[in-house]
Amino acid sequence: MDLEVDVLEFQVPVSNSNTLFIWNLHPSHTEVGIYEQLSAVFSSFGPLYLLKVRPNAPQAPPGYYALVKFFSAAQASKAQRQTDGQTLFQNQALKVRLSSKQTPSFLSNSSRPLSHFHCLELANQYLGFNGWSSRIIALKDLTNEEGEEQRRDRRLRLGCVVQLSFPQHGQTSRGTAVLEDSFTETGPDVVLQRRCRLYRAVRQAALVQAFSSVLLILLGNGKVMVEVRQDRGHVLAEQTDDVLQVNEFSISDLVPNENEDEDEGHQIVV
Repeated sequence: MDLEVDVLEFQVPVSNSNTLFIWNLHPSHTEVGIYEQLSAVFSSFGPLYLLKVRPNAPQAPPGYYALVKFFSAAQASKAQRQTDGQTLFQNQALKVRLSSKQTPSFLSNSSRPLSHFHCLELANQYLGFNGWSSRIIALKDLTNEEGEEQRRDRRLRLGCVVQLSFPQHGQTSRGTAVLEDSFTETGPDVVLQRRCRLYRAVRQAALVQAFSSVLLILLGNGKVMVEVRQDRGHVLAEQTDDVLQVNEFSISDLVPNENEDEDEGHQIVV
């Protein structure tokens, strides 16, 4: 008997095979109540990237429909097979189908890293809180003070290199980020607050990039293996100083804020 293997990337899932559509949700439940019930049912099959509940269109009978997106296509398929036609938490059977909507080519051929929140959630789900760790290899202030007096706005520029370690698997991965913050407020307190927030943002962005090279290999017997790709911008130790000078990323590209508002209102430009 062949052992089932499922490979998860720390990328936003875009495939139809990861997405379930659910309808025939009864109007006797509230939208919040349905969300909580669906979350409990479907998260038992594996971690969810997204769950949305919406009321039916006005021309349709009263009720709700839902969209559930898994990180794993295999777990989405298993959930569909085991929940379709079941009553679960209501008196009438649910209809659960894999998405048949055509994925736009610009999405199916592209990859976008998970948010910082989702990276931590996925790593902790499969590896546990003690199964991985991170540390800062380098954190540098790259602000160019020359000419700042003539500028109407103030700019801060920070670079960071972070290393992920997976001790039980003998794997490490490094990520880098250089972020810039531009603002017009003045005063020492303003600069200090901006600098602290930028330190946090650049560290999170570097961590996201480090995770983008990591593969979680889920075996059918419940075991998890970790592999790190060497062809996705993996940073070698001797390259650390150079990376801080040439690897630049936008915080909006590296840390999407879906379901996460930690840095709301913090405008960072590169």
